Amino acid sequence: MSEKLTSRERFARMYQHKDADRVPICDSPWWTTIARWKREGMPENMSYIDYFDLDHVFSMGSDNSPRYERKTIEDTEDYVIYTTQWGTTQREWKKQSSTPEFIDFKIKDAESWKDAKERMTPSRDRIDWNRLKNNYRESREKQGAWLIGDLWFGFDITHSWFIGTETVLMAMVEDPEWCLDMFTRELDVSLAALEMIWDEGYHFDEINWPDDMGYKNNLFFSVKKYVELLKPLHKKVIDWAHQRGVVCRLHSCGDITPLVPHFYEIGMDALNPLEVKAGVNPIELKKKYGDKMTFHGGINAVLWDDKDAITEEIKRVLPIMKENGGYIFASDHSIPDAVSLENFRHIISLVKELGSY
Repeated sequence: MSEKLTSRERFARMYQHKDADRVPICDSPWWTTIARWKREGMPENMSYIDYFDLDHVFSMGSDNSPRYERKTIEDTEDYVIYTTQWGTTQREWKKQSSTPEFIDFKIKDAESWKDAKERMTPSRDRIDWNRLKNNYRESREKQGAWLIGDLWFGFDITHSWFIGTETVLMAMVEDPEWCLDMFTRELDVSLAALEMIWDEGYHFDEINWPDDMGYKNNLFFSVKKYVELLKPLHKKVIDWAHQRGVVCRLHSCGDITPLVPHFYEIGMDALNPLEVKAGVNPIELKKKYGDKMTFHGGINAVLWDDKDAITEEIKRVLPIMKENGGYIFASDHSIPDAVSLENFRHIISLVKELGSY
């Protein structure tokens, strides 16, 4: 296809399992990676998306938290310690990209959850209407962006940002009703906000949510627990979206291969990031489920700072993943600051060549 498409047209054709001008390219560099690229010659006042002519996306969502007080406890040259609207106390590092260090959690059991639950009710002031008013039309009409409605719920959100890993994992065994209550409340408030956004005329093409359910070579919990506590909620989102002609994409890190048949069964449209270094085999997933599912990612981030290695990996994986559409190019997680501007320029040039139809 010689005609250049907009990002929205390009994404849509991938989800329809049709050829496009090229595969969409949609990835997430660390902030320290962006800083490195600017030191190495990328213009200060230009986004990496425009600089490399990548694909535009615009996300819209809401705050579905209990809205606890946000305050700074300690602020040093190297880090800041603060409380969040989710009731966590965490340390964030200023000079390196990393996940925060979680120091304490306000919600520790089913009893303390009751207060948080009462605070989590749908309301219009949970949505940044000014951002939508100021950016929606430009994103849709000028940039031709793919528009995404974001949800925030599930195992990963709860254990990472709200309650703590050990507490949630133990509760999934000993008090699954509490876990289901939390996951459901998070979803209901988040989905109600998307419905408000949709009803105001701010329509999106896709619903996306993060729910990391695996780590290296395994799941955090059993497939049985997924079926019991999360699969019905995922199905609820998919049904809501499909009724509106919207597709669904799940972001789930780790080796979530045992769950993919269930995603396929309930009509999940796309899966990201296909973490190769954790044990996922993107090519095998494409062969088994590529008739209906679109895959986003699957290019081992460990190799991106090695020009020869990443070239061979892209040549091995991309031609297969792009067959009959159904593929969006990205790393299998995010782009670390080990990747130079020169290496990334080479990668993008290669992807545009090999990813063309």
